[in-house]
Amino acid sequence: MNIVRYLHTASVLTNGQILVTGGSSSGNFLSSAELYDLSTGVWTMTGSMTYIRSSHMASVLTNGQIIATGGINYSGSFLNSVDLYNPSTGVWALTGSMHYSRYWHKASVLTNGKILVTGGVDSIGIGILNRAELYQP
Repeated sequence: MNIVRYLHTASVLTNGQILVTGGSSSGNFLSSAELYDLSTGVWTMTGSMTYIRSSHMASVLTNGQIIATGGINYSGSFLNSVDLYNPSTGVWALTGSMHYSRYWHKASVLTNGKILVTGGVDSIGIGILNRAELYQP
């Protein structure tokens, strides 16, 4: 990869490339994203997410776009924001927020196109969440 990172995500795009997003590097939190081309073995940078995110989730939607949910940023703030990536343009756009801020959660794309976001750790002192929500991109 171009940037050493951990607590990031890796998603297989419909064109076969791998999109790696956010995470942390040497104590810094990242908004950057990069693509890996399996056919050439080359990593290239792509557009950065709107928010710095570590310990977030990234899911491939039925239309091929990627959605990045929640996470934590450099100031220790937990996020309820959601970024949407368009692989055709390489651009991220902020979309509607989740009801709860969370990180270390799970997100699953359902057959109806909604995302089921479950568990994680929250920002309001409750700690580990037993809350789930359906998110409509």
